[in-house]
Amino acid sequence: MQQKKKNRFRDTCLTIIVIVLLGCFLHYAQNHFNGYAIQIINLVAVNAILALSMNIIYGFTGMFSLGQAGFMAIGAYVSALCVLTPEQKEMMWILDEIIWPFSTIHTSFFVSVVAGGLITAFISLLIALPVLRLGGDYLGIATLGFAEIIRVVITNATPITNGALGIKGIPLHANMWWNYGWLLFTLYFMIVLLRSNFGNVFKAIRDDEVAAKVMGINTFKYRVISFCIGAFFAGVGGALMGNLITTIDPKMFNFLLTFNILMIVVAGGLGSLTGSILGSVIITVLLEWLRIVEEPMTILNFEIPGIPGMRMVIFAVALLVIILFRREGLMGMREFSWDSVIGFLSRPFNRNKNADTGKEQA
Repeated sequence: MQQKKKNRFRDTCLTIIVIVLLGCFLHYAQNHFNGYAIQIINLVAVNAILALSMNIIYGFTGMFSLGQAGFMAIGAYVSALCVLTPEQKEMMWILDEIIWPFSTIHTSFFVSVVAGGLITAFISLLIALPVLRLGGDYLGIATLGFAEIIRVVITNATPITNGALGIKGIPLHANMWWNYGWLLFTLYFMIVLLRSNFGNVFKAIRDDEVAAKVMGINTFKYRVISFCIGAFFAGVGGALMGNLITTIDPKMFNFLLTFNILMIVVAGGLGSLTGSILGSVIITVLLEWLRIVEEPMTILNFEIPGIPGMRMVIFAVALLVIILFRREGLMGMREFSWDSVIGFLSRPFNRNKNADTGKEQA
């Protein structure tokens, strides 16, 4: 018991040190990096939140959901409607005049993000009640259909969303401090949740839903809870994304966006929070770096024309390779722990110690 308390205290201190170092890095990056590098660092945080939101649904509860883009759209539009001033809305809504009460709503950025998450969770509850009675591929198709319905509704609800014109001029509130603050909160919430009885039930449903039902677990209720939690954080991620790029329109929230998030989750490891963080770093950086393949190149005096969309083809092939040859992803279901780090770092010292002990015995 005493040893567990010492380890817990050690882990807390090391975690605080890492958070402080992260804060120092963000402060340095904000003052010394160019705008493009800062944008990628921000996208890493937002994509990590979105990956965690999908992982709680798919990786930890076993529900194959493809509705993240629709949930992101709801969060982004709710946040934008909250942070824009009435004067901005009056000038921007050209095709149809914005209706009340959306024309008068004006809140702080934090309130707008929370509102985006909560409204997304409420709408996801309405979707979950009929849809989560399905399973497997049927659930994936149904959630993908609802995501497309949400996009079509946003396109046609011109008096509220400005229709196909989208919303521009959103204030750039989502800086690195907000994005990484929300990421730390999301990660902490997920850790606490998965260590609780709720997390154990989610994993039991994922591993064997029939056995969970036999044990007396109301699997439908817990599936709905997991679905709504994932939708809440997807709405938060959408709100941060909208305030980061300062412009949104319905075309942004298509299946390709869900595919990118799914790629991060699969590459990092289904059922691993650590994998979602690592996957978001790797995939986000590669997605930006691979833009070079879409531009004209000259190799050994041969001119290769740029092919738009080629980087997504490369990523689709990469996803197939991961599924075929390493289905567990980078981390599998493993998680980062300070015990494993300390054990890895102390391994060379233990070898030297054992070698010295062997010499003395000899």
